[in-house]
Amino acid sequence: MARMGFAISGGLTPSEIVECVVLAERLGYESAWVAEGHGGDQFAILSACAMATERILLGTSISSVFVRSLPTIAMAAATVDDLSKQRFILGLGSSHRVQVEPEHGQVYRKPIQRLRESVEVIRTLLRDGEISGYHGETVRIEHFNFWFELVRREIPIYLAGLFPKMLEVCGEVAQGVIMTRSTLDTGRMAADSIATGARRANRRPEEVDIATLLPCCVAEDSKAAFDEMRPGIAFYMGFFPRYNRLMAESGFVDEARAVREAWDRGDREAATRAVPDELIASTSAVGTPEACRARIEAYRQSGIDLPIISPRSDGKAGAMAAIRACAPL
Repeated sequence: MARMGFAISGGLTPSEIVECVVLAERLGYESAWVAEGHGGDQFAILSACAMATERILLGTSISSVFVRSLPTIAMAAATVDDLSKQRFILGLGSSHRVQVEPEHGQVYRKPIQRLRESVEVIRTLLRDGEISGYHGETVRIEHFNFWFELVRREIPIYLAGLFPKMLEVCGEVAQGVIMTRSTLDTGRMAADSIATGARRANRRPEEVDIATLLPCCVAEDSKAAFDEMRPGIAFYMGFFPRYNRLMAESGFVDEARAVREAWDRGDREAATRAVPDELIASTSAVGTPEACRARIEAYRQSGIDLPIISPRSDGKAGAMAAIRACAPL
């Protein structure tokens, strides 16, 4: 069976997300992922999913290493892993300065080093149940220990990565990489950077799973599907400098500039209009069920080990429609 995941980033209530995960398991999805952000506590939701399912893997996509303390992340990961009977994957990332500082009041600095040290601290806590005297460049922990017995001493850690430096770190220390809004060229380019990092750490590049989050909207009316996707992409390109850079480096330099300029002057409608169909088609699975399934298969052929659809339709009905349309069975 072809590997397939699905992810939820917001718009659904926690109980609706659990319903979607139950459906995904029934339809043969390998994994379900819940984002950090404004959509509900990801670890609490995944704990509920763990109790309602038996086989599907459950992951965070991603948990920010800036907005939770590292012992808190480690405890949460161990908790979901216990409740799911060792089906948990910890997805970590640096998030974005535009979220971390104004939304959470935390200082955002040295994100790559912070992520590297976070992996080291969390792995130590999961392996040993405690950590003492850790003095890194971005993290300092004098002592912390778990007051419960761990059922698994090594939980898979996937890291969010978009550009070469971070992808090399993924190759050095992670079991997997989680990309987003990829084109059909992304898998090959990411694999080169991952291999560089893996060789530096005396690892085999094939040990690193290459996954990507694919925004997905399924509709028999392709125009309606593209229009449904456009505002969300305008938001990502306008609000997040890193995603704007990603779209520019994916071949949409003028479009990225136009969206950012419109967003900066507060013209959301103009920013949305500046997102062309070609950009949506190049970075998403969008259109009829047949078109979406063909697009997902193209990503597999391009070097993506695990496509993860991220439904962008409003409400539970739209999310479930995408899950059914793209099911691997």
